[in-house]
Amino acid sequence: MSRAEDAYRSWLNNPYLDAQTRKELEQIKGQTAEIEDRFYQDLQFGTAGLRGILGAGSNRMNVYTVAAAAEGFARLFLSRGKEQCEKGIAISYDSRHYSREFAELSARIFAAHGLPVYFSDELRPVPLLSFAIRHFGCGGGIMITASHNPREYNGFKVYGEDGGQLPEEAAAQVAGEIRQVSDPMKLFCELPSFEAMKKSGKLREIGPELDEAYDRQCLKLAMNPEAVRRHADLKIVYSPLHGCGNKPVRRILAALGFNAVEVVPEQELPDGDFPTAPYPNPEFREAMEKGIELAEKVKADLLIATDPDADRMGLAVRTAKGDFVLLSGNEIGCLLMDYILASKAAAGQMPEQAYCVTTVVSSRLPLMICEHYGVRLYQTLTGFKNIAEIIHEQSDLGEGHFLFAYEESFGYLTGLNVRDKDAVVASMLIAEMAAVSAAQGETLYERLQKLFQRFRYASEKTLPLTRKGREGLESIAHCMKEIRADKVSFFDKLPLRRVLDYQEKTITDVATGQVTPFKTTPSNVLVYELEGLDWFACRPSGTEPKLKIYMGAYRTDPGEAEKARDNLADLAAAPIVKLLDQKA
Repeated sequence: MSRAEDAYRSWLNNPYLDAQTRKELEQIKGQTAEIEDRFYQDLQFGTAGLRGILGAGSNRMNVYTVAAAAEGFARLFLSRGKEQCEKGIAISYDSRHYSREFAELSARIFAAHGLPVYFSDELRPVPLLSFAIRHFGCGGGIMITASHNPREYNGFKVYGEDGGQLPEEAAAQVAGEIRQVSDPMKLFCELPSFEAMKKSGKLREIGPELDEAYDRQCLKLAMNPEAVRRHADLKIVYSPLHGCGNKPVRRILAALGFNAVEVVPEQELPDGDFPTAPYPNPEFREAMEKGIELAEKVKADLLIATDPDADRMGLAVRTAKGDFVLLSGNEIGCLLMDYILASKAAAGQMPEQAYCVTTVVSSRLPLMICEHYGVRLYQTLTGFKNIAEIIHEQSDLGEGHFLFAYEESFGYLTGLNVRDKDAVVASMLIAEMAAVSAAQGETLYERLQKLFQRFRYASEKTLPLTRKGREGLESIAHCMKEIRADKVSFFDKLPLRRVLDYQEKTITDVATGQVTPFKTTPSNVLVYELEGLDWFACRPSGTEPKLKIYMGAYRTDPGEAEKARDNLADLAAAPIVKLLDQKA
């Protein structure tokens, strides 16, 4: 009997299994492939917590896998002593199916251990959860969300007391505690109710006072509020994509002074089915179509959209021809970085030891932008938890002054009171920048072109190579192993300069063959540097069976940059796709 079949029977035979889950499992009896996919492993807990498809099974998001995760996290608190326990935990959730139920379940488990719980009285986004941890002095936090994944998914994100996602060591400790939870079904059945926990006083609901405190700190981050007052009637279309950004984004835009914000009506209200955006990611035009239609109708200057948990922000801007184009995460990030640094410099407010942060798979233009302003740039591994660690080391423990961070996957941050991607403050600053540009007689699209002219035209691309299920994960793992085995000659048609292997923690000089170690957190990432600033990288996704290839080419002429990137895409991606298909 396979591991999956054995786990499947174990679930069916558990006397604590609820009737609805039992019925779902009985309906797949004899379906070997389905049983295998649901039970071949326990849903993996990593630095981003849990994320998976909703449904019955050990490899699915359900009340039992969430109960085990919450219990494991609570045990981490208990292991750290009385002071950590007394700080308690903050919990919030987004609009996905079962988000409120999973959040209440997590709260019940922490309260059952006698740990204080600060529970959001309605759905609130990632940045407010991160802010709440720091505002209330909590020992950590939980956010129930699957971010921008399709409607079938949900997730359980975990945070430390700094407001950032758990670092590697702490996440590994939680994963170890989860493995010690012998019977999540029994644990779930024996829990006191959510209402009982509220009456006991162990659970405190948080609401408007959190919103007011968050809004105050956001408004302090505004660079040019006077420009907003002069262009308060700037036409902005906003879409929360059926998520939880609706209230905070509209509230902060209004508080800053914008009075002509229109919300996409079909995407305004929370809806876990995401009926107009099956893949609710503002990176993709399909999710933005309704917003673009409205923006064209009302002749808006820009369209802003946030993903379901409002940590990612997408942007569409009007070109000289009058049509709307979506900007990439790198383009938005570079615009915001240049705007913040230029504003600081112009006001004579550039602090000493100022720094920004990006990731190793983000654009290389920030190297030039930061050099221009005399600001240090840190490049870290993918994931905002790594960015948060840099901020903690340099600003909380050191004397560095953090100004801005972004990753190419549409996540941006400024200020020290939030330690994860913040689409609310990013929306505020994008709108403010548009007002400043309007005062200068230009659009955001024209501002971007001027940025390229000042530094260099960037042509960048991310290729997501998705495979399905267990076989997909195995194919991707095999592919990375094969590339790493001969990392230089695998791409022998490209003029490689250096190869950075973050798993083996080595840098290979291609010309000399010399291999030198470097200090980094181990991660399954390969970065290839070519002539000038050109580069490409490959890494498996941490949340789904997907291999991502990133690349960028930089030239003084936009056509030459695009041509160089297309050549890079052909020569870097083709052998990887071929290898993936061979394994499949």
